[in-house]
Amino acid sequence: MSAPQPERRFPARSLITLGCALVLLVSAGLWWVFNDPGKQLTAYFDKAVGVYAGSSVRVLGVEVGKIDAVVPQGEVVRVDLHVADDVQVPADVKAVVVAPSLVSDRYVQLTPAYSGGPELAAGAVLDKDRTATPAELDELYRSAKTLAEALGPDGANSTGALTDVLNTSAAALEGNGADLNATVKRLGDLAGTLQDNQDDLFATVDNLNEFTAALAASDGQIREFNGRLADVAGFLASEQDQMGAALGSLSTALGEVSTFIRDNREQIASNVDNLTGVTQALVDQREALGEVLDVAPLGATNFINAYDAASGTVTVRGHLNELTHPPILMVCKLIQHSLPEPVPEDLKKACDELAPVLDGKLGLPSIGEAMHYLQQGELPPLPLPLVDASRRGGGQ
Repeated sequence: MSAPQPERRFPARSLITLGCALVLLVSAGLWWVFNDPGKQLTAYFDKAVGVYAGSSVRVLGVEVGKIDAVVPQGEVVRVDLHVADDVQVPADVKAVVVAPSLVSDRYVQLTPAYSGGPELAAGAVLDKDRTATPAELDELYRSAKTLAEALGPDGANSTGALTDVLNTSAAALEGNGADLNATVKRLGDLAGTLQDNQDDLFATVDNLNEFTAALAASDGQIREFNGRLADVAGFLASEQDQMGAALGSLSTALGEVSTFIRDNREQIASNVDNLTGVTQALVDQREALGEVLDVAPLGATNFINAYDAASGTVTVRGHLNELTHPPILMVCKLIQHSLPEPVPEDLKKACDELAPVLDGKLGLPSIGEAMHYLQQGELPPLPLPLVDASRRGGGQ
């Protein structure tokens, strides 16, 4: 039978230490799980008066995060902050220190609120140009003191000028309170009118912007135009005596014309009435006049070319298409084209039947050919039957 083993006992101090370690471990785990650090941001301010670690971060006055640390760095102050993960922050956000009152803690306001578009990434840095801080009370006191000294007896009022201005203003405004009140009200109405028509006003400003941009783009042409305008003005200035005399003569002439019209009003009216018929005739014959204006230069040129200065004669060569037809056929064509009224149907039919016979079968010479042969002292060539008949007549 074996000997009994000795029972192991742990000291109470060890158990307490182990329990505390387990509690700390569980607490750290719970803190890690439930304490969400959110989005970390860094902003640089020129100063951070009244801003501390633990101060709130807000959007539109609603708390969305906390300030983690405020660290001075040379001429700027670095503020580390965080916002909740579910808070959307625009990429162009700015950070502003807001002082609700003179003595309360301040907070950082992120503006503008998110309304769409890209979001600011976690870990982003807002430089000094994207932050702003309020003016401090001591700065306002210093500014007021500087202004008072500038306007005081050692400054602008050293000779009493400011006092004179105030006295004069008081005298001018005395008894004009009602008018001043009405003016302020009208200015308010004007502001309301501008507010109601802001779209048109902005459109006008945009148009003026485009106009000025066009002027800027045309700067060279505008300078050239101004230079030419200056030259014209200089010329007119140098010729002012002549222009004065010309304007005086023109004034005299206009006076005489006015007198003439007044004395001959009835005759002028009658002549104008008579011109109505002439102008109407010109309107009715505008096509013929247009043709004359088109042909007249060519006709004048041809006439000049046809004039023989040595002999003092005009040399022309007739080119009449009608003379190329046989005599009877020429007469038929002249009748058809020259009579003002339509040619009788019988005469037209007779000409149509004779034309192929005379022109194609008999081969009679045209008037132009006949005149040519007669000028040469010869008889024109005649068709064979006619030649035989003429010869037989000569033989008899």
